[in-house]
Amino acid sequence: MMTSFRMAAGAALLSLALPVLAAGASTPDAAAIQRGRYLATAGDCIACHSVPGGKPMAGGLALATPLGAVVATNITPSKTHGIGNYTLKQFSDAVRHGVRADGANLYPAMPYTAYAKVTDEDTAALYDYFMHGVAAVDAAPAKQTDLPFPFNIRLSMSGWNMLFLDKKPFVADASKSMEWNRGAYLAQGLAHCTTCHTPRNALMAEQLSKELGGADLGTWYAPNITSDINSGVGGWSQQELVDYLRTGRSANKAQAAGPMAEAIDHSLKHLSDADLNAIAHYVKGVPAIRDKADTKPVTQWGKAGEELSSIRGVPLPQNLNKMSGAQLYDAQCASCHQAEGEGSFDGSLPPLFHNSVTGRSNSNNLVMAILDGVERQDGGSGHLMPAFRQTLSDEQIVTLGNYVQKMYGNPAIKVTAEQVTTLRNGGPASNLIGLARAGIIVGVLVLLALLLWWRGRRRKAA
Repeated sequence: MMTSFRMAAGAALLSLALPVLAAGASTPDAAAIQRGRYLATAGDCIACHSVPGGKPMAGGLALATPLGAVVATNITPSKTHGIGNYTLKQFSDAVRHGVRADGANLYPAMPYTAYAKVTDEDTAALYDYFMHGVAAVDAAPAKQTDLPFPFNIRLSMSGWNMLFLDKKPFVADASKSMEWNRGAYLAQGLAHCTTCHTPRNALMAEQLSKELGGADLGTWYAPNITSDINSGVGGWSQQELVDYLRTGRSANKAQAAGPMAEAIDHSLKHLSDADLNAIAHYVKGVPAIRDKADTKPVTQWGKAGEELSSIRGVPLPQNLNKMSGAQLYDAQCASCHQAEGEGSFDGSLPPLFHNSVTGRSNSNNLVMAILDGVERQDGGSGHLMPAFRQTLSDEQIVTLGNYVQKMYGNPAIKVTAEQVTTLRNGGPASNLIGLARAGIIVGVLVLLALLLWWRGRRRKAA
């Protein structure tokens, strides 16, 4: 009886305790549309399907992938350029199975592998919102997805889906609490945490044995958020995680930048306290994965300090690329982060020590913060830290980055010239295209060999 009660209660929690619109109903009420709006916000649909300054959900944003840019489509209810003619089933197939109404496959830059966890009821609510709560935009995006061969053949994704797509919606675990189940449903599904924070194999599928263990996103690094106390969030309280998900800041822990800042501004900060607590509760229970280089918690490295007194009165070198780390820090960083790296007095700018960015064994986010700054859409100018891409050379960023690591972070972790150049140019190149083409060639050769063998057998038989 207790098990039945917990499963029923879990199902009620997963549905947000809001009215559920029956699939196929023609006139959804305001509550159903509002529920769909909330679910679309949890799924962060607007972040990918809208361009800055453009119309919501009209598409056009180019999403960088190792294979090239995937351009988000118009998902407004336009009947000419959007999804206005989609039935609920077609909408569900696109969102949860990666198949458009015309039968063509989507690319997993659209996280349908995570959205597959969404329940039928929530999918219906999303459908009602997109059909009745989004303004139609009767225009196609200026650009279209154009990936190189063989990935421009969308049918190739059918084989990938057979290998890596689990179509089963989320099923509540009766042995877990209601809060855990709600958090798992959101984190695994609409919030698609694994899409960024889980490393991928050679075929770009998530390595679920390393769930939430941290992954490179081309340039930015989505850190380990498992329950490990050194590499992950095992040392964070649930409230600290909730604060971070809501504001993008947690004192003496971390601050959001890059894709995570976008996820918070467009999605996570708009979720209810109950849902943020559920996600935090679930994440804190994910099996621990430790990076060997993290010999202590990444938020416990460094301390306040300065070397600025050693450069007072010392002239700058004629070649500014030869400036010392202290000189670069004094010129570019000290006015905000203060002389000893302690951050701003009002707490709006973080200290550089006891900071996961400088304590982590992957220094990509430190480099990216210097290159592209930290931008937030939470009022004001939106910029918390300016970008130095046009101001500092690669050599200067290497010098500055290593000075910050030595003074305030894990001194064993270095910033390299190759790393800075690669990140400035958009991240490392993928060999997946070459591997796919080589695989096709090998497949053709094997087929020809089999054909020749078969013909030889026939001749011998004759």
